[in-house]
Amino acid sequence: MNDPLVAPEHYLNRELSWIEFNRRVLAQALNEHTPLLEQAKFSAIFSNNLDEFFMVRVASLKSQVEAGITSLSDDGLTPQQQLVAIQRTLRPLLEQQQAHYRHYFKLQLREHGVQLIDYQRLNQAQIDWVAQYFRTAIFPVLTPLAVDPAHPFPFMSNLSLNVAAIVRDPDTGKQQFARVKVPQKLLPRFVPIPPELCTHRPQPLFTAVPLEQVVAYNLHLLFPGMSVEGHYFFRVTRDADLELRDLEADDLMEALEEGLRKRRRGGEVVRLEVTDEMPEEVVDLLRQGMAVEPEDLYRINGPLGLDDLMSLLSIPLPALKDVPFQGRTVPALARAQHSRLEDGSIKPEDFESIFAAIRRADVLLHHPFDLFSTSVEEFVNQAADDPAVLAIKMTLYRTSKNSPVVAALIRAAENGKQVMALVELKARFDEDNNIQWARQLESSGVHVVYGVLGLKTHTKIILVVRREKQQLRSYVHIGTGNYNSKTSTLYTDLGLLSARPELGEDLVELFNYLTGFSKQQSFRRLLVAPVTLRRGMEAMIRREIDHARAGRGGHLRAKMNALVDPAIIALLYEASQAGVVCELLVRGMCSLRPGVEGLSENIRVISVIGRFLEHSRLFLFANGGQREIYLGSADWMPRNLDRRVEAVVPIVDPGLCDQLEALFTLYVNDNASIWDMQPDGSFVQRQPEGEEVQVQATLMRRWRGGLRPERR
Repeated sequence: MNDPLVAPEHYLNRELSWIEFNRRVLAQALNEHTPLLEQAKFSAIFSNNLDEFFMVRVASLKSQVEAGITSLSDDGLTPQQQLVAIQRTLRPLLEQQQAHYRHYFKLQLREHGVQLIDYQRLNQAQIDWVAQYFRTAIFPVLTPLAVDPAHPFPFMSNLSLNVAAIVRDPDTGKQQFARVKVPQKLLPRFVPIPPELCTHRPQPLFTAVPLEQVVAYNLHLLFPGMSVEGHYFFRVTRDADLELRDLEADDLMEALEEGLRKRRRGGEVVRLEVTDEMPEEVVDLLRQGMAVEPEDLYRINGPLGLDDLMSLLSIPLPALKDVPFQGRTVPALARAQHSRLEDGSIKPEDFESIFAAIRRADVLLHHPFDLFSTSVEEFVNQAADDPAVLAIKMTLYRTSKNSPVVAALIRAAENGKQVMALVELKARFDEDNNIQWARQLESSGVHVVYGVLGLKTHTKIILVVRREKQQLRSYVHIGTGNYNSKTSTLYTDLGLLSARPELGEDLVELFNYLTGFSKQQSFRRLLVAPVTLRRGMEAMIRREIDHARAGRGGHLRAKMNALVDPAIIALLYEASQAGVVCELLVRGMCSLRPGVEGLSENIRVISVIGRFLEHSRLFLFANGGQREIYLGSADWMPRNLDRRVEAVVPIVDPGLCDQLEALFTLYVNDNASIWDMQPDGSFVQRQPEGEEVQVQATLMRRWRGGLRPERR
């Protein structure tokens, strides 16, 4: 076994670091300053994150244990030791989430006229209404499954919410078990009850009872002639990761579709959640029926599956939500909107094509503050309709259900343009959606490819080729985020629109690499994984080390989603010891220990959890006064540097570089939504002394006023 790049004691476990990230998400739900319905949102995100964590990461560790694998992680733990540490760390967080729901959230909602009421507290008129609702809307779709010698233990589908019913035959006195699946995907999790049935005054705005309780308290209708002696709720999480061989395109799609069918059922159970009051004998029956290990059992003191709290955001109480925010059109593109602006401020004679605006100067985009619809979508829309455009090529990793970008690609193909879309079928949990898009695009005449064998294509790039004055000119978009209209309003992402010839030439060659037999090993300006990105990033870090050792100072700043690559971490430790100041803004997992004397005292790691999900990746190198700044789709993780196709682009316009430096400084100076990472891997949230400064709130105010971050 090779010596580790980083001593185990200097490397934090990535799974436990991810849990620390989710702890920060939960903290937003527990924070009384978070608007009440936004607390529900963050609690739902916390739960949804955990579901995926169990389906993929915990499932992977359990598979390793079952296979007898005992090799150590970079921090020196076996798979079994990691599972134990995960369980020990998670259980207190689940208790915090449930305590907040029971003792604060529900009580505060009631103060605002919203009652999430337990069935036992319904009045008679409400009980009668719920019974009728059950008979007409729920009863016909339920299927009770008995367990006895004639009926084997039923299959429990992944993430299903279930009722364990204990019934007794009055003739024989025999007690039996049956399972009833709650139809939470078909019906609202919180069943709204007509407000006029409430006897409280003033009349509440919204009253709802949990769907699973409606089912449980009407079980007698499912088991006529039997005595229902008890009901208990449970929820199952299964291994849902798809293991795919490197196959040709047709085989890959077929394998994916088969894998998705299996995922809907799920693999082995990796977590069994039961309500706290479930008796041990019922727990044992479930565990034996599904082969659940004792450590995979989670007793929950409250409702299961709190990801459904997201539905409460539909309640019409704007005072309990974030103030609505809509970004602005980038000033450089204001005249390039055709007649799509509805306020009449752009006269038809003032219109210029978006290509003319991009030719004039590079355009930096920062979503959601800069509207995705009037920038990236407008770029693709005009490319689809412009007779001078000959070809459009782009990558699609995750996109929205009714995607304007996909619609534009289809229209472009129908207009006779050469259109190529690389659809990444292996984008986790978006595979089904991407298969549907791939088929629709192909049927419309778009050339669809599925990427490079052995690599996942994660890069976010668009190339538009246009005929201008008897020559061809390329226009590009390179970004950090997906071409997804929905997430563009929820995630912070950066992008660059440019007509620089060298970027166009690089993308031409990159797309050839993605679609043909090219073995391109170098690019003019782009850093591309798995070819040049790792080498380029490591070289720039080493250059800062050389500057520091030569007395010219050394300074690097980087913003990303995750930092877990051992080689990069080892290099950052070396940089710190050489005197390089390293400012790292890491949203999620971070396996580096900052602030350790003699190792990393010059490294500072901060994290932001706010209204928008921080998703942009940005890399700034002082380079002895000749700064270099890059943005792109890659984190400092082995998978991004070595096993994915990524593209990172240099920003060369001095004004745009100033804006990005000012943006990073704005993050660093946040005193309310920033969390400072400690050497042990924990995070401490900053508490403002004096005026509160929140980076996302500041950006929203500035963009509303039409301003960019001030230059330093």
